[in-house]
Amino acid sequence: MKKTILLTGFAPFGGEQINPSWQAVQQLQGWQADDETEVQAIELPCIFGQSLEKLQQALQQFNPVLVIAVGQAGGRTAISLEKVAINYQDARIADNAGNQPLGEPVIAGAPTAYFSSLPLKAIVQDLRQQGIPAEISYSAGTFVCNHVFYGLMHTVATSPKVRAGFIHIPYLPAQAARLGGPASMTTELVVKALKQVMQLSLLQQPDILLAEGTLD
Repeated sequence: MKKTILLTGFAPFGGEQINPSWQAVQQLQGWQADDETEVQAIELPCIFGQSLEKLQQALQQFNPVLVIAVGQAGGRTAISLEKVAINYQDARIADNAGNQPLGEPVIAGAPTAYFSSLPLKAIVQDLRQQGIPAEISYSAGTFVCNHVFYGLMHTVATSPKVRAGFIHIPYLPAQAARLGGPASMTTELVVKALKQVMQLSLLQQPDILLAEGTLD
């Protein structure tokens, strides 16, 4: 039996009709990163609580060796590999069910933050060598994306053999055109990047040394 890589994307939110994360992730259902693994792709609702419930069900069902959650971040210019998930949610807008938590923990009494366990620097270097814009981000925001990222890392914290993390991607070109020209990335390029991310995450132990910090 093949081992599972779990990929998640989000349903549209904020008035959008599509979400580039699910547009890309759904294309990878059944993809094999190597001879031993196969992708299971699921769509998460952009709803506090419900998104984590569906994620946890998938974790129990598939018992994955690698989990990568993907979300839309309009305004980002590159594949953004998130470093830190924080135990804090503060919604500037309501989610798709009308929930708008303000200054609340994701999980009461849990640690302040978790780090991604993906080899972020190795991935960034590889993607750039492939001609794909990539960066390490030190804030996943305080909306449903961070909610899922934090819940994911909290869940796998007791499973050291499971690698997990979160990636933000830019708008699709059609979204950017409608919104007046912010940065965008095609689904085809995102799919290519995600394949590289999965393969490196299975192979790279430990991460490489690369200057990717920020001064602000």
